[in-house]
Amino acid sequence: MIPLQLSEVARITGGELRGPDVLVDGPVVTDSREAAPGALYVARVGEHADGHDYVPGAVAAGAVAVLGTRQVGETPTVVVADVQEAFAALARGVVDRAPDLTIVGITGSSGKTSTKDLLAAVLLPAGETVAPVGSYNSEVGVPLTVSRVTRDTRYLVAEMGADGVGHIAYLARIAPPRIGLVLNVGQAHLGSFGSVEAIAATKGELVEALPEDGLAVLNADDPLVAAMASRSRARVQTVGLSEGADLRATDVELDELGRARFTMHTPAGARQVQLRGLLGAHQVGNALSVTAAALELGLTLDQTVRALEEARPASRWRMELFELGGITLVNDAYNANPDSMRAALRALQQMGSGGRRTVAVLGAMRELGPTSEAEHEGIGRAAAAADVRRVVVVGDGAEGIARGALAAGADPGTVSTVPDVDAAHALLTQELSDGDVVLLKSSRDSGLRFLGDRIVEEAGKEVGR
Repeated sequence: MIPLQLSEVARITGGELRGPDVLVDGPVVTDSREAAPGALYVARVGEHADGHDYVPGAVAAGAVAVLGTRQVGETPTVVVADVQEAFAALARGVVDRAPDLTIVGITGSSGKTSTKDLLAAVLLPAGETVAPVGSYNSEVGVPLTVSRVTRDTRYLVAEMGADGVGHIAYLARIAPPRIGLVLNVGQAHLGSFGSVEAIAATKGELVEALPEDGLAVLNADDPLVAAMASRSRARVQTVGLSEGADLRATDVELDELGRARFTMHTPAGARQVQLRGLLGAHQVGNALSVTAAALELGLTLDQTVRALEEARPASRWRMELFELGGITLVNDAYNANPDSMRAALRALQQMGSGGRRTVAVLGAMRELGPTSEAEHEGIGRAAAAADVRRVVVVGDGAEGIARGALAAGADPGTVSTVPDVDAAHALLTQELSDGDVVLLKSSRDSGLRFLGDRIVEEAGKEVGR
């Protein structure tokens, strides 16, 4: 973080300084366990916990000050009426004190984290780059990410998620982007929004926030995204497989592990690209969006392609590939919606195209609202269409996947429904054999990501970064 006197934090947030004026030159944290020397602890009050109760622990770990609604003991504190709004104001204050900073905002119903990681990998050789940890894309995650900016930071990659109309506009005021990438509009959080049209309206808030000298990068293959061009005063570049896209991919092929190679056509020329560390055809669109941003920021096409080819997944549980003896396991169980589920199943199908048995271990997709049952059945039909040889459906809320697979003609002997992760582990331990390709895919709260870690660790491999 840019070092700030606590009195300056008070001015930025409109709060009252209580206690001595100290220098905050460590990290800004909302988890007391992550405090370090010089830290500012933001004492948020949540549904189940009051952050003020953890002030002593934060101080013991090195925090020198608190941002909260009341002072705890003698700890230097900026007291504010609304911690979230004060935290947002503080983050914007950090942005305003970073003179050479350019912000790239990324949104979409799926693929935000993978694209964020890929863009950060491309930009890092060109200058100090800050990007979110994992999926820090909320009203808390974005200020936490922004707070890591220093005066030398050149690029900030801001992943922007939303659970309702106005959320992305709010995040864009905290971290105002000059470049905005809109990847797709799908059915993630449909239960919160009510309609795909409302999701599109919200995703488009990113391009509305761009300045006249900015750049909106839009997916030409998604009509709802392409239509956002009229909502931005910034220049627009389109990316995709569509013939009229400004940055276009042709001759897309996937190897035996589902890694894409393709020809990329850009205003700066054409290049052959092989994504050696990323799985799935959907990564092609991500790579095109990243390339558009990188070229806008002054990187050469050769620099960009080299970085794309060297990139590896940086966030846990997103198409993580593990070779476990004769078994290949893909752990993509951090997030799931109908679009990302289908993309993962297509990748699994490709990985089994050489005759290997494909096993899909699928859990519930959350926050789909009244369409949930139909969407889960649709994923079952997609698994059958992808000729998945073994389907294991795990936990409450996912049962429709089994119904859909069976309705689409899957052999009943190849489709199982189990109540929980432990039951899935027992079944897989008994059934998996050399040559199998296994996909684990679900929303985070379904817990399949930890099942994947358990299988990997039992095979004697390490997980985590």
